[in-house]
Amino acid sequence: MSPKTGKKQSLIRRHSRIEVAEHWTVALSGLVLVVTGIFELPIAGRYYVTDLPGMAWSGDFIFSLQLHYAASVIFIAASLFHVVYHGLQGHTGMLPKKGDLKASAEVIKSFLGRGEEPLFHKYLPEQRLAYVGMAVIIAGLIVSGLIKTYKNVYAPDMSYALVMWATWIHNVFFVLFVLAFIAHMAAIAIKPNRPMVRSILTGYISLDYAKARHPLWLDEITLRGQTSPAQDGREVPIREVPVQEDTDTCAACGEVNDTREDAGDDRAAAGDSQEETLPDQKP
Repeated sequence: MSPKTGKKQSLIRRHSRIEVAEHWTVALSGLVLVVTGIFELPIAGRYYVTDLPGMAWSGDFIFSLQLHYAASVIFIAASLFHVVYHGLQGHTGMLPKKGDLKASAEVIKSFLGRGEEPLFHKYLPEQRLAYVGMAVIIAGLIVSGLIKTYKNVYAPDMSYALVMWATWIHNVFFVLFVLAFIAHMAAIAIKPNRPMVRSILTGYISLDYAKARHPLWLDEITLRGQTSPAQDGREVPIREVPVQEDTDTCAACGEVNDTREDAGDDRAAAGDSQEETLPDQKP
């Protein structure tokens, strides 16, 4: 239900529960890594952070290091799960596509009131570009962090040059990670992107928003027979409808009705009807 109008809304799933869990696991463990990494420097006592209620531990280097290690285990596990799971599932929606740089420029211009926004698939072009950038940053943090950890735990006599290189690389990617986080929050704050906050929390977005801004994505999932939006704010399971079967899919109402006849079939893609004659039947 819309809090502004009191009208009931139709929702459609944008992210699965696994994807929502991945996002928050990486985000929260990453936040702990940032905070504990900072506290490993001698700044908590210097800037009176230790005087804040419940923050006395921030001045304890060993405790901060142990928290850092614990969060890194979760961070690495979630990152590896993301790569393996989506790789096996064949999910490529977040990978950059040809023309993303040009499309991103058009999107930025539209935010400034100079031109119209292009039609989108599930993800915006700048989201796909940012995804690759964040993947490189996370990979750099993990590899350099593992080298530093191995030195601390197993090889105190590791090459000094290697340790220094790993430390500098870790610090550089740490700064890039923080900047990427700030950019991510700034992108969410932009008015056209705000409706996507719901999907970060629940996995769902407004169907009207999806129709207006992501019609190409709705076309794709309708043709795959996966459209089944939640009605009146209630989650309903996605109903699998094979593409080769003849169905009339109503994306707006969330119903799938069997309408196969000898003459052919009508398929609705995101509310638009398209007539198609089956090859093995007479028109």
